[in-house]
Amino acid sequence: MFAITKSSLQSTATSCLSKTPILVRQLGTHAQATRKEGDISSVFMSLSGVTPEPLPQRFADIKRQLIQGNEGAVATSWKRLLEQLAVENEIVKQRGPDIIPQIQFKDLQNPSQEFITDIKKRGVAVIRGVVPENEARGYKNEVEEYVKLNPWTKAFPSNDPQVFELYWSPPQVRARAHPNLLSAQTSLMNIWHSTNKNALISTSQPLAYADRVRIRKPGDSQFALGPHVDGGSVERWEPNGYGLGGVYDKIWQGRWEEFDPWESGSRVPVVSDNYQGSGSCSMFRMFQGWLGLSHTAPNEGTLMVNPLLQLATAYFLLRPFFEPVNPFGSGRKEYLQAGNWKLKVGEEISTALHGASPGHGQELNDALHPHLDLSSSMVHVPKITPGDYVVWHCDTIHAVDKTHAGKGDSSVMYIPVCPTTEANAEYLARQRDTFLEGYPGPDFPGGKGESEHAGRPGADVVAQNGGDQALRSMGLSKLRKMDWEKGTDAEKVIQKANQVLGFA
Repeated sequence: MFAITKSSLQSTATSCLSKTPILVRQLGTHAQATRKEGDISSVFMSLSGVTPEPLPQRFADIKRQLIQGNEGAVATSWKRLLEQLAVENEIVKQRGPDIIPQIQFKDLQNPSQEFITDIKKRGVAVIRGVVPENEARGYKNEVEEYVKLNPWTKAFPSNDPQVFELYWSPPQVRARAHPNLLSAQTSLMNIWHSTNKNALISTSQPLAYADRVRIRKPGDSQFALGPHVDGGSVERWEPNGYGLGGVYDKIWQGRWEEFDPWESGSRVPVVSDNYQGSGSCSMFRMFQGWLGLSHTAPNEGTLMVNPLLQLATAYFLLRPFFEPVNPFGSGRKEYLQAGNWKLKVGEEISTALHGASPGHGQELNDALHPHLDLSSSMVHVPKITPGDYVVWHCDTIHAVDKTHAGKGDSSVMYIPVCPTTEANAEYLARQRDTFLEGYPGPDFPGGKGESEHAGRPGADVVAQNGGDQALRSMGLSKLRKMDWEKGTDAEKVIQKANQVLGFA
C-alpha cells in the first residue's frame, strides 16, 4: 500500500509506475483532461441546443451489413417485438414505481431469487440503506460548503447551478470509498455472468469511476433531461464499437428473445467512445447509479426509467431499420400496427440512427420511438431516502423529471458499478492521475477543474474511509485476486490490470 500523504504517494507511485505509459511524475502535462471545457449540457443535443446533422453514408452501409442474410428473420422478429411491447407497456403503466425491485442493503449479499429475476427483467433496482441516512445527507451539505469555498466551480445551468462539475470534493471521495458502497457494488456485479470462459473480466472488486454531483432545486425545469441511453450512441451499431464483442448479434439475426443483456464477456472488448465526446463513457459500467442525498419522491426532480430492459433495447436498436407505410395522421392505433411498418433493405436503407449522434448521448422520444410509449412506460423510481443506492443497467433508457415539483432539494452523487477489465484499468490509471492533481476525469469536459480548489482531499481520505479496498478501487493499491480466482482468466485480468496500474 502507498504511504498516505500526497507527496509520498506521488513519490512512491513514480517509482512504481516508471514502466507505464501514464506516469504520475508527468501529472503536470498528462493528468489534465484533454477534452473541451464545458458542463453536462455538452453531452446532450437537447440541452446544448445543437441541431444534429445527418449521419455519413457509411452508416447506411453498416446497417445493411448488420442484417445481411437475416432480413426476413428481422422483419418477423419486429412483429413479435411490437406485440410483446404492447402487452408489457400496459403492465408498466398499471404498476408505476411499484414495478421497480427494491432490497435492503443487508440482504444484498444473499438476495432472493425473486429479486434476481426482477432486476434482470427490469434492469433497475433500489438498494435501501447503503449509507446511513444522516451521513448521506451530510454529504450534500458538505458539497455546498465546498462550492462556497470555491465559488468559481462550473455548473449547469450557469445562472442557477444544480449539476456541478465536481469529481473530487471531500464527500464524493468518501462516498466512493465507503465500505458499504463497495460491498453493494461487488454484489451487483455478480448478478452478471459470462458464457465466454476466456473473457478477461473480474467481478471480485469494483473500480471507481468519478462522476458529478447534482443538487436540483424545487421548481427547476432547466435540467429537463428526457429519455436517453448512455455508454455511447452510434457505437451500438458500429462494428468497431459494440460490434467488437457481438453484444447485439442475436438482435441483428432476428432472435431478440435470445439476447441476454446480462452477458458480460461480450462487452469486454467493446469500444463505447469512438468520438471523444464530452459525455462519452470509455469505461465499462455494468450499472449506472447514484447515491441519494435527499428525501425525494416521484415528480420531485428524480430519476425515471423504462423497466423493460430486453424489449426496449431490441426496439431502439431495430427502429432505424423500419419506417411507417402510412403517416401518423392515419390514427395512432393504425400507425402503430406492425403491418404499417416496413423493413427497409438494400438501397432503401437510410443513414438514420434515430436519436444517436457521434460524441453525444443517444436520446429517445415519442416521435422517433412511438412503440415504446415513453409517456407511460417511463416510470419514477420509488421514494428515496438519503443513503439509498439506485442502479440501472447500462442499456437502460432513463430520464429525469421535466420539472422538480417538490419542496426540497433533489440531490444525488453519480456513482456507477465497474468491473475489472484491462480497458477499465487503463482508464483508472489515467483517472488516478487526474485525482492526484484535481483535474476532471478523462471522460469529462476539461479545464482546470478542481486543481485550484481549496479543501480538495488526497489519497489519505480514501484510505481513512475505506482502507485498502478503497485504495484498490482508485488504482492507489495493488489489485488482489480472490482465492476462487486463482488459475482462472479472472486472475489473468487482475495481473494485466496491475501491470497497467504500475504494480509488478
